[in-house]
Amino acid sequence: MDIALAVSEDLADLARLLWLHAAPAEQGRQTIDSFAVALGDWWVDHNRSHFAFIARSPHIGAMGMAWLALVPRVPRPGTPARYSGDIQSVFVLPDQRGLGVGAALITAATRHALDHGAGRVTVQSGRRAVPLYERLGFASSPQLLQTPSE
Repeated sequence: MDIALAVSEDLADLARLLWLHAAPAEQGRQTIDSFAVALGDWWVDHNRSHFAFIARSPHIGAMGMAWLALVPRVPRPGTPARYSGDIQSVFVLPDQRGLGVGAALITAATRHALDHGAGRVTVQSGRRAVPLYERLGFASSPQLLQTPSE
């Protein structure tokens, strides 16, 4: 298995993985081809703040992904460049789960965020993945609050 920072040539694979990660109702909103075009346009507009990591196997091809949003924070005295990282859209093909692919993707995205100045990395996880994130060092924080969307 190889984990790499995705490049534009990975766009079709990323679109397919995001498509598979979506609920059937979401998939019905547009074709996978039109989604790939929209994703490409979005990525061009956000390539300085959003990074995709892709897991590949020689026999399977693209089998997982994780996205990282690296968001600038307001400067502080003595710290002009501050960032927060947010792990987003982690997905591994169902038949490849439990083999360490997700952990490797999350580790790569987290390392990238911290190496590029993030003071913290957050994730909004589904319940089933919470133990994985905890094994990788993520913990709940009483200071990180959110309001639900309507």
